[in-house]
Amino acid sequence: MYRSHTCGELRHSHTGHEVTLAGWVQKTRDKGFMIWIDIRDRYGITQLIFDEERTPQNVFEKAKTLGREFVIQVTGTVIERESKNKNIPTGDIEILVTDLHVLNTATLPPFTIEDNTDGGEDIRMKYRYLDIRRNPVKDKLIFRHQVAMQVRNYLSQQGFIEVETPYLIKSTPEGARDFVVPSRMNEGQFYALPQSPQTFKQLLMVGGMDRYFQIVKCFRDEDLRADRQPEFTQIDCEMTFVEQEDILGIFEKLTTHLLKEIKGVSVDTFPRMTYADAMRKYGNDKPDIRFGMEFGELNDVAKGKGFNVFDAQELIVGIAVPGASEYTRKQIDAIIDWVKRPQIGANGLVWVKYNTDGTLKSSVDKFYSEKDLAQWASATGASPGDLILVMAGGADKTRTQLSALRMEMAERLGLRKADEFAPLWVVDFPLLEWDEDTARYHAMHHPFTSPKPEDIALLDTDPGNVRANAYDLVLNGNEIGGGSVRIHDSALQARMFELLGFTKEQAEAQFGFLMNAFQYGAPPHAGIAFGFDRLVAILGGQEIIRDFIAFPKNNAGRDVMINAPATIDQEQLDELHLVVKS
Repeated sequence: MYRSHTCGELRHSHTGHEVTLAGWVQKTRDKGFMIWIDIRDRYGITQLIFDEERTPQNVFEKAKTLGREFVIQVTGTVIERESKNKNIPTGDIEILVTDLHVLNTATLPPFTIEDNTDGGEDIRMKYRYLDIRRNPVKDKLIFRHQVAMQVRNYLSQQGFIEVETPYLIKSTPEGARDFVVPSRMNEGQFYALPQSPQTFKQLLMVGGMDRYFQIVKCFRDEDLRADRQPEFTQIDCEMTFVEQEDILGIFEKLTTHLLKEIKGVSVDTFPRMTYADAMRKYGNDKPDIRFGMEFGELNDVAKGKGFNVFDAQELIVGIAVPGASEYTRKQIDAIIDWVKRPQIGANGLVWVKYNTDGTLKSSVDKFYSEKDLAQWASATGASPGDLILVMAGGADKTRTQLSALRMEMAERLGLRKADEFAPLWVVDFPLLEWDEDTARYHAMHHPFTSPKPEDIALLDTDPGNVRANAYDLVLNGNEIGGGSVRIHDSALQARMFELLGFTKEQAEAQFGFLMNAFQYGAPPHAGIAFGFDRLVAILGGQEIIRDFIAFPKNNAGRDVMINAPATIDQEQLDELHLVVKS
């Protein structure tokens, strides 16, 4: 056998035992008459000692030839370590080696395999298999596994059945761009990789499976960012004979279970907020409620005072930044420069210092009295010691800009603490959104989302004001899950397709299989999908998902390790009936 124990297993109680270990050489320290080598595997590190007097001569000489990341097997006796290392679990012992085998040599790695490495992100992505040997990455992958097991165990205990759905499916026009796969046997025709198993899980409900889940890969051909990859993983769930409250209840319990088991954190409340309130109070539909800084609308108290910059705008809105009234002019100017960046696109902002002595001083004192500014303070919920930051412009754009500023100020003030968790349900989303470019409605969630029962009549008279029977679960300012009650009535589904601009022929071509299934007794059903990568990252105290994925893509959608995507040879192109434009 290659090993009797792992490199993280041995303790003082093993003293005197003969053991065999296998792993990688972490580092060597050669004092001439004595050599210490750290051997590493997934489980930890153990110190080996080669003593010129106690180690066989041939083994001692072989130890001198070992380099970093050589794969070795050693046999020896566990002895008490003279200079103990309290930083590792095996720090009380070492192995006096009597036999050594080099299982494989290794080229010197392009960066050090240490927790604090000298390798930049690009080089570590290229040699990802080496990066995985480092504890920070290895531990994140183990953490991901632990979360997945908790999810599987919990849902299985709740009566959910895991069912695999196809990866080669039909392309649909709604949502993000599909990744498509040419069919060799069907010339000119293509599969699509699923953006979601949506229609299949609905068909499983028609099939009577009642409670389905799947931890499943999904694919979207869209621009990338820190919390988005072209292939990502969902916890996908669906249930029959349920309403919105049933879904929210079960998945609150799942979230509570994960926080308790994984983080040791108890969360008792899941507040609910309508989409309209989230946009009005925070400027986005996934607000971080671990801190305040709710928006205060100032139109009524800031217009009509002769300040043309405000008088001409649709919306004037501000936030009170806690404890920031002592900011210097240089610090405030830095904030103004931050909002003027192209990523934010603001022309500037107005500030008011609510000093600790109760006085108010602003950048627009020429136009506003202290009494006026006191109304601003009241509207934004400011207290003495706060700094009020005000932006103005078109309503939607200004709310988006102020939302970004709110999050930035929270980061600067240390209010977004990784060990605090504040879940929130956002409900009552618009069912439809109007697209000016195509001059038609698009589904805000997807075409199978049911309208609120009390709004169905508006589909014929005022479709833009119909609310969806949909819900998002937000955690610490990140959407971690979203779902809806589905349409299970064929006539209502057909009306929905009509509103989205589908002709009967187009609806039949794209979704006829689902509509046909509904004719055979579709039960009321609803579901939700969690972004598993994002959930794991947040539970791990981060918002960048890449390190929690074994082999991620970079921001250009490339796998720089295997150099994909790549060209294929002409023979393959011919088999697939494809012509590549030069």
